[in-house]
Amino acid sequence: MRLALAQINTTVGDLAGNEARILAAYRRGVAAGAELVVVPELAVTGYPPRDLLMRPEFVRGNLEVLDRLAAATGATGLLVGHVGRHERRPGRELTNSVALLQSGSIQSVRHKTLLPTYDVFDEDRYFEPATENRVVRFGPHRLGLTICEDVWNDEDFWRDRRYPRNPAVELAAAGADLMVNISASPWHLGKDRTRRRMLESLVRKLGVPLVYCNLVGGNDELIFDGGSLVLSAGGDVVGAGRRFEEDFVVIDSGDATGPEGGGMVEEEEIYRALVLGTRDYLGKCGFSTALLGLSGGIDSAVTACLAVAALGSEHVRGVALPSPYSSQGSLDDARALASNLGIRYDVIPIGPPFGSVKGQLQELFRGRAEDVTEENIQARLRGVILMALSNKFGSLLLTTGNKSELAVGYCTLYGDMCGGLAVISDVPKTMIYRLARWINRDREIIPGASLTKPPSAELRPNQTDQDSLPPYEVLDAILEHYVVEARSVEEIIGAGADPEIVRKVVRLIDSSEYKRRQAAPGLKVTSKAFGVGRRIPIAQKYR
Repeated sequence: MRLALAQINTTVGDLAGNEARILAAYRRGVAAGAELVVVPELAVTGYPPRDLLMRPEFVRGNLEVLDRLAAATGATGLLVGHVGRHERRPGRELTNSVALLQSGSIQSVRHKTLLPTYDVFDEDRYFEPATENRVVRFGPHRLGLTICEDVWNDEDFWRDRRYPRNPAVELAAAGADLMVNISASPWHLGKDRTRRRMLESLVRKLGVPLVYCNLVGGNDELIFDGGSLVLSAGGDVVGAGRRFEEDFVVIDSGDATGPEGGGMVEEEEIYRALVLGTRDYLGKCGFSTALLGLSGGIDSAVTACLAVAALGSEHVRGVALPSPYSSQGSLDDARALASNLGIRYDVIPIGPPFGSVKGQLQELFRGRAEDVTEENIQARLRGVILMALSNKFGSLLLTTGNKSELAVGYCTLYGDMCGGLAVISDVPKTMIYRLARWINRDREIIPGASLTKPPSAELRPNQTDQDSLPPYEVLDAILEHYVVEARSVEEIIGAGADPEIVRKVVRLIDSSEYKRRQAAPGLKVTSKAFGVGRRIPIAQKYR
């Protein structure tokens, strides 16, 4: 069968825009001679629609789009993801569905069987799972229609399974001669390789070709990488969509030759994911310009590079906000970075307002030594100024804190945490350095001093991060064990880590939950990010 995989970038709630994208892809497939055009999971509504699903008019509008798409079809079929209704009770009112549209009508509808409710997923909150999934006739073919999670539960690949059923195996046993999976599979580092190995293993087991069409683009904190696949019955990849961009793949499901192309190093994957996520977050929220504070340090430098790649240099503004403790070297590094990137650069010293605020508080603070209070005043004054620029010029303020800092609360509420998007909040500090070196792989964009000088907030004389924190290599290793792998303190210490450092870091992570709850949304690039996929109570006593 000649197939067209339309790896499109949908926007949650943009029913008209998504309809236009789907229809354009269908017409392109018809022109290419495709017998069947496939678009991703919930393409009509965008993914994930979350509590928009509780609005009856939203669900109704999505079904009206489906009807119009069906009316626009001819002999070429269209497989499209949408929200369906579940009429039987008891049960939830909605289904996560795929429809086969052809010859002006809806020919068949199937529903998702396995509903993920872990990490960032909460589909069981909204949808009723399918209790059966029959093969769909399409000309001489028998299609097994599955949706995302339905192919993520094979007992021969996964040691621990979440569900007792394996829909793909059931469909193959029922006589399906082509497996189709429409998907909205959020990306994190390493997931592409796992996904590919899993699908290859499944297809070799089934002995049936598989078409996998994945969403691409950013929606809130989630980034979808595309990477759609066509696999032969032997498990060989015979077609693939590009990653981190829209693509349109036309292929015969019986082809025996695989696509060319090499993989990406981790730094490039993270870079491209963050650029895509930043571009889509701003664009889908109605912003065309961004600004950020430039400290001369590595974090703001990497964030600025990502913003320029996402928006263009003419749409990014960097602002230096030196305090009495800022070094001339940091100012020079910030200016050099702005020049290398070609962005607007402003310098607004915070010394005068800092002196004024300290003067107003002098009597109340009499007899007390300066401490973190005065450090936070500086950070909050910077936040006030940057938010004023954001308000006045309609630019989205990007925060520049990394995952390591956010984990242990090494950040100031209403200060450096001010902003609308936390671009690198899921990137550990050690990876920030790797990312910076990758950005500089061909020429120096980020000044060398930003990579080599000891990291510092420069909020008091001769301050460095390591005055308060262990070395970032040590911190990030503990962070990986405790947050991502959910290991206990005893397990981490037993693996050879310093007991005192482990207990300190874990105490900081646990006690900083209130800060993270008030942070700007961050782009997810690791398997466990601070955000909707990690729901820790603030008022709790478990340690």
